[in-house]
Amino acid sequence: MSRPAPSPIYTLRGAGGPLNTLHFSCCGGDNPLLFSGSGKGAIHIWNLNTRRAEKVLEGHSGNSVIWVSTLPSTRALISQGRDMQVCLWDLCEGRGEVTDSVWGGSVGFCQCSLLETSPGTWLLAHPGQQTEEIKIIELPSKAPVCTLIPDAKLGMVMCIKLWQTDSGLGPLLLAGYEDGSLLLWDVSHRSVLSQATAHLEPVMCLTFDPKHLRGISGSSEKNLSPWMLDEQNNLQLRDPVALVNPGVSQLCIRGDRKLLASAGWDHRVRVFGWKKLRPLAVLQHHSDMVLSVAFSDHQDPRHTLLAAGSKDQRISLWSIYNEGADTS
Repeated sequence: MSRPAPSPIYTLRGAGGPLNTLHFSCCGGDNPLLFSGSGKGAIHIWNLNTRRAEKVLEGHSGNSVIWVSTLPSTRALISQGRDMQVCLWDLCEGRGEVTDSVWGGSVGFCQCSLLETSPGTWLLAHPGQQTEEIKIIELPSKAPVCTLIPDAKLGMVMCIKLWQTDSGLGPLLLAGYEDGSLLLWDVSHRSVLSQATAHLEPVMCLTFDPKHLRGISGSSEKNLSPWMLDEQNNLQLRDPVALVNPGVSQLCIRGDRKLLASAGWDHRVRVFGWKKLRPLAVLQHHSDMVLSVAFSDHQDPRHTLLAAGSKDQRISLWSIYNEGADTS
């Protein structure tokens, strides 16, 4: 008999708007943090020890914040808003100031993607002004690297993921489009390596496991679409994973590559074993659609948390499958 689904260990309130994006920073010292971006333009920095917001940043003129991340090995925060700006923040010594910004040109909901290519240097991919355009720049110089536009008309770019291969090939980028297509781009050569139709509806979200060359994407449909890359970098679709209710906002793989979490339009978070995509748990807490999910980056895996942000303006924190349970 399966165990009943757990309750959240605690809930964070006071974001003041729908929670579009979440990002943990728990590796540096004794002060684990969770960053959230809201539909009202605020970025909250939550102290997970006190379970309170230790700072609230306002940098996108009240426009919805759709993505936040941190630059590894620095005290810098990066955020993307629907004011078409990507902002860099200095958080050193309690500061919370915008030190630089990049004009993205997109009014859509496609989140940026960040990849560290060498110590102190990152690639930032962001949607461009044209519907299908993806721009890649280098940080902190902001030097343009390339612009990726497909030859065919695929509609708006919906989600992107930069990653680095172990084979010596340059950075690659996975992109999901409005017509349901997935494209794998070779950033160095500005060329498409492979393409697949993963959904009949727009690709709302995707995530990818570079170690095992496996990914999964979601849409407004009643299933998830798993896929993998073969040795020639061809996208190979796998059997879809059926959902009880349609609509997925975001997908996230835990750092140990054992769990996959999905943020559902049906107000639920679903947890799957990543290896076989076996359903493990349905987490019910929120009163409106779940918009974001994120696993923490605690150095001790026993302390790993799952956070879920909802349109109901609350963040739920969960501790699940942290003691070596069978999650295949």
